[in-house]
Amino acid sequence: MSQPPPPDQSVAVELEKLRGTMTAGFARVDGSLALLVQRGDQTDRALADHEQRLDTLERGRWPLPSVAALVAVSGLALSLWQLATRA
Repeated sequence: MSQPPPPDQSVAVELEKLRGTMTAGFARVDGSLALLVQRGDQTDRALADHEQRLDTLERGRWPLPSVAALVAVSGLALSLWQLATRA
């Protein structure tokens, strides 16, 4: 029969196993955090792209109310002109 290892050695071995487990766990957490940062960056880029596209659409839309008002005023002027020529 073999003798059990002295308590100093068994504690050192267990601490080394614990250290290895902690190192592996931290590496896994670091990888997960890096993935989250990458996804956050992609989301930020997508939001910036959508914001730029929305600004472009809004800039292109501004003349529509002006054109509608111009057409309405033109229609009113034409109606008044026709009414004035009949009398």
